[in-house]
Amino acid sequence: MLVAVALAALTADIVSKTVVVATLQGEAPIRLLGGLLTLRETRNSGAAFSIGTGYTIVFTLIACGVVVAILRTARNLRSVPWAICLGLLLGGAVGNLIDRMLREPAPLKGHVVDWIQVPNFPVFNLADSAIVCGGVLAVLLAARGLQVDGTRITGKDDDAAEPKPEPGPEPEPEPRPESETETELKAETGDAPASEEKS
Repeated sequence: MLVAVALAALTADIVSKTVVVATLQGEAPIRLLGGLLTLRETRNSGAAFSIGTGYTIVFTLIACGVVVAILRTARNLRSVPWAICLGLLLGGAVGNLIDRMLREPAPLKGHVVDWIQVPNFPVFNLADSAIVCGGVLAVLLAARGLQVDGTRITGKDDDAAEPKPEPGPEPEPEPRPESETETELKAETGDAPASEEKS
């Protein structure tokens, strides 16, 4: 599942960037949906959403570290939701890492292709979207206590909050009927009932 989601995110990112560079590079932006969505080809030397421009090598090394960390975490993966989450993070990280490794101006300093713009928001790409979606999903899974290995953390406070049933009064033992042998023994020892003595 992790590999499938990562490959899907990576493929969508690579194909979209290839089409954008071939059709929108040097062209006027395309406005869609009355300006709610604009397609424009830009190059980003920083992190996602054009944050930290000028630190390309630093973000390239960070992306490499993220990829390694995800692959190491995948060894203990036993949860489908976490597989989807890590797959999105891995696919997005590798998508932007390929740009930094292969695109101009130089290896490790390549600028990432961004092409999606919405009002009052920096230009981004599908890899950025995959990273953000994976991050949001990770927060939700952690908040619910679901672990990578499929186990779930339950707080001790939840157990303490559950009311324990109060013990009720113990039922009184029912009198056991006397057997014929016991009645005969009482008669022989003089413990017969008062009704019998009067008779």
